[in-house]
Amino acid sequence: ASFMRLASLIHRRTLGGLRGFRKFSASIDYTVGLSEEQVCFQEVARDFAQNEMLPYAPKWDQEKIFPEEVLRKAASLGFGGVYVREDVGGSGLGRKDASVIFEALARGCVSTTAYLTIHNMCAWMIDEFGNQEQRERWLPSLVSMDAFASYCLTEPGSGSDAASLSTKAELKGDMYYLTGEKAFISGGGRSDIYLVMARTGGAGPKGISCFIVPKGAPGLSFGSQLHKLGWNSQPTAPVIMEECAVPKENLLGPEGDGFKIAMRGLDGGRVNIGTTSLGGASMCLDLAVEHVQTRKQFGSTLDGFQHIRFKIADMATQLTAARQMVLTAAGLLDQKNPSATMFCAMAKQFSTDIGFQICNDSLQLHGGYGYIQEYHPERYLRDVRVHQILEGTNEIMRHIVSREVLKK
Repeated sequence: ASFMRLASLIHRRTLGGLRGFRKFSASIDYTVGLSEEQVCFQEVARDFAQNEMLPYAPKWDQEKIFPEEVLRKAASLGFGGVYVREDVGGSGLGRKDASVIFEALARGCVSTTAYLTIHNMCAWMIDEFGNQEQRERWLPSLVSMDAFASYCLTEPGSGSDAASLSTKAELKGDMYYLTGEKAFISGGGRSDIYLVMARTGGAGPKGISCFIVPKGAPGLSFGSQLHKLGWNSQPTAPVIMEECAVPKENLLGPEGDGFKIAMRGLDGGRVNIGTTSLGGASMCLDLAVEHVQTRKQFGSTLDGFQHIRFKIADMATQLTAARQMVLTAAGLLDQKNPSATMFCAMAKQFSTDIGFQICNDSLQLHGGYGYIQEYHPERYLRDVRVHQILEGTNEIMRHIVSREVLKK
């Protein structure tokens, strides 16, 4: 059943009040400002996170397990193509709806949810920029997550300066031949489909095109899996192309549009990674609240000390402010507002900085226990740290915002 149908069924069964659901413990009301339908989406996602992700996330992290079957279970609820159109099996929801869903899922596992958002970004790029034949060929298996997808822009020599990428694609007859290497690719070595940005023309962004590269393409290989601070439930490896042969019908959009397609994907990706940070932060806030209400020192529970109470107040306020920025940016994407890129950059920078800060504050409030793997805050902190780097570093986000604010 599609996610829309499932949510509608849940809504009817609970007579609009969601009375039948066992909810996450929450320090603040995360339904404020949401529509009744979005609250229903949130409850479905939180229930899934509580039962299918949270109990197993420590094992996935420690043993570096990519939970494929859990991701496919998520896809059965419509999470594999949240804003892919319904004619190819997608849920047909908006970006604000997706933000609500991804935040709820990230409470269970930030790392796994982050991969899911990247997969959704790739599926949307094919849905938005692909022709009907491409949509019908690639999207059904992506939406069901029978196939996994990866986004391939960053290279060893081009990170923040993405338009300087050196991977080349040369058309010979009916085939493009791609040569180059992509770095830090989530899903690298495991994904079945790679959206690769490669140079078909001259220097700069207008010389870049986007290609759908299947895993079995001749000349495609992968480097060793990277050992990371966090994000251990998703594989990460270099993607290497040596005269990698790709049919010309796998060109996504016209030649020269690849950088534009990549940046359009990243607008949504930045909202997604911000909202994933907030999911981890909201869980860490709730864990901190539970800890300070039960831990005793100097004859009192910790919440009896004013500086602890003020810290909790700051964490709750910052989390709420960051969430509103993310939801605003997501709404502007839904509206196709011309200011969306700037607001997505603002939201990504602010929410990932705040998300990491709240996780760090939660760890500090736990004292020595926060540093131990048997407790959750250290895992959330490790997983959200990279969000300040990927999808455009937060320094690049400030560049985007200042460019827009200062332009004449």
